[in-house]
Amino acid sequence: MTGAGAAGTPGALAEPAGRVGRGWTAALALANGAVWVGWYGPLQVLLALQAAELAPPGTSKESVLAWVTGLGAAVSLVANPLFGALSDRTVSRFGRRTPWIVAGVLGGAGALCLLAAARSVGAMAAGWCLVQLALNAAFAAVTAAVPDRVPHLQRGTVGGWLGAAQILGVLAGTGLASAAGGIAAGYAACAAFTVLATLPYVLRYRDLRIGPGDRPPFARRSFLAGFWISPRRHPDLGWAWLTRFLVNLGNAIALLYLLYYLRDVLHRPRPEDGVLVLTAVNGVTLLATVVVGGIWSDRTGRRKPFVLWAGVIMTVATALLAVLQTWSGALAAAALLGVGFGVFTSVDFALMTDVLPAAAHRGRDLGVVNIANSLPQVAAPALAAPIVTYLGGYRVLYLVAAGVGLAGALLVRQIRGVE
Repeated sequence: MTGAGAAGTPGALAEPAGRVGRGWTAALALANGAVWVGWYGPLQVLLALQAAELAPPGTSKESVLAWVTGLGAAVSLVANPLFGALSDRTVSRFGRRTPWIVAGVLGGAGALCLLAAARSVGAMAAGWCLVQLALNAAFAAVTAAVPDRVPHLQRGTVGGWLGAAQILGVLAGTGLASAAGGIAAGYAACAAFTVLATLPYVLRYRDLRIGPGDRPPFARRSFLAGFWISPRRHPDLGWAWLTRFLVNLGNAIALLYLLYYLRDVLHRPRPEDGVLVLTAVNGVTLLATVVVGGIWSDRTGRRKPFVLWAGVIMTVATALLAVLQTWSGALAAAALLGVGFGVFTSVDFALMTDVLPAAAHRGRDLGVVNIANSLPQVAAPALAAPIVTYLGGYRVLYLVAAGVGLAGALLVRQIRGVE
């Protein structure tokens, strides 16, 4: 089956067998990158600058940033599985995923423009929560398209290209935010890119459809109960979820205060430019490993060794920020973190799709899986703010991040159903 393959019900609910084409993969990857531009232009630069500008007297910019990003991540905890489940049940002539991609990117772009106009911490928090709500609808649909269309032995490769688009989205978002010429202009640039980069996928490729008879009758109790996936019944998914959560938590702790680390510890004169340089270094090494790691994993038929050693490399990178607090140390850490996170991004995504319980609710289950991406954004501020303020500063912060990530990498050995 090619990227524009059949749109009938059997293809929507069956395990895919035919390989997807390069055009479909490229268009989906670009749509994925568009979502990450909408997230990381704000997260890497704009929210930090806005927090420093809007923080009330007597309130630190770190605390404002922590509360805003934490609230937004809390919204994403609910939004991603909810919209994934709704896309599973969507009956439309455009398929069950595409309508949510379109609605999500348009809503996200509008919310970014509202965020640009925020003149108080409350308005800033509300705007960021709307951004998270909308873009998570798009992200849930984009990720669910992979197990809908991609056979198991191609998922590492496709996951690699989605991972490459992710880091390019982070880099593009950071670049747009830094170069646009102001906070409002940065938000507008990210909003425009988010919409335009999604167009090739939604305009060129038909989505798989289901008919009204293919979805069960709606019952609120069973719908809500479906969001709990028992780790006793599905232990591999439980261990895979915990691995992803801890590795992402370590990464989130390390990245949350990066701009402030450059400003307050390394005393860089333009810390936002430093963030851009580190993001570029990280992006180069990530791009060098993310696709290669996915392809290599597909060819060997193994996932766990790649995830384990990727986590170890990320641990070393984060520890460098604690023990070598220099600009050279930060550059080395960014490079190593890219190597590890590149392999982790592609192979862990493939591993997750390999342990999903059933085809009929892939979107919902991947939404639950994606909580392991967003929950760290809630937990990281809660852990990081008191560590920086009261428990030893940035050195302790990065040692904690390294330990958390290493614990996650080691837990992948508990998975039994995937090599």
